[in-house]
Amino acid sequence: MPRTGERGGPQTRRRIAGIASGLFLERGFDAVTVAEVAKAAGVSSVTVFNHFPRKEDLFLDRSGDAAELLRAAVRDRPDGVGVLEALRTMTLGLVDEGHALAGADVRSASFFRTVAESPALVARSREIAGEVQELLASELAGDPRFHGDAVLFAAFFVAGYSTVLVDAARRIIDGEAAEGLADRQRTRFEALFEALRVGVATSGETA
Repeated sequence: MPRTGERGGPQTRRRIAGIASGLFLERGFDAVTVAEVAKAAGVSSVTVFNHFPRKEDLFLDRSGDAAELLRAAVRDRPDGVGVLEALRTMTLGLVDEGHALAGADVRSASFFRTVAESPALVARSREIAGEVQELLASELAGDPRFHGDAVLFAAFFVAGYSTVLVDAARRIIDGEAAEGLADRQRTRFEALFEALRVGVATSGETA
């Protein structure tokens, strides 16, 4: 028989992630074991790993959101709207919402600090960026409306986005004021998309 809380699917996953994040923020990622997370959540370690194959994914649990956002931006864009413009609309929308993936909220300081202090989380963050890049390249390669080098496009976009996000994280950790943060982040992303626009124009994606 499962222990209390072992059922629930997505609800159980969210609860485990929430409890794990609290422990990691309080004590540091490397100081907390999966067994401790399981005990605090009232589930078995097996259940934790069923929902999160890697310990790092207990904390870096936004990769699924990133994948869905990219799929929607590519697949659901109106006819006549290029991928670059669709990604720009998505990105600036995240900034306006104060979404965690936009790096425009000083309340994320503890999260960013916890990642920066853990080599395992830094390494996993880089792996996730690579996975997102592969996903975007695959989406573009299968899109008949996209005309260009899908692999290069995805590499440029993800590398640029990651650079803007990491830079914002460093500034937030260093205590950057909340006032004007979203505007500064929007300006950085606009600069990224302007740079991409020039490169994309030479690769064949002009819509």
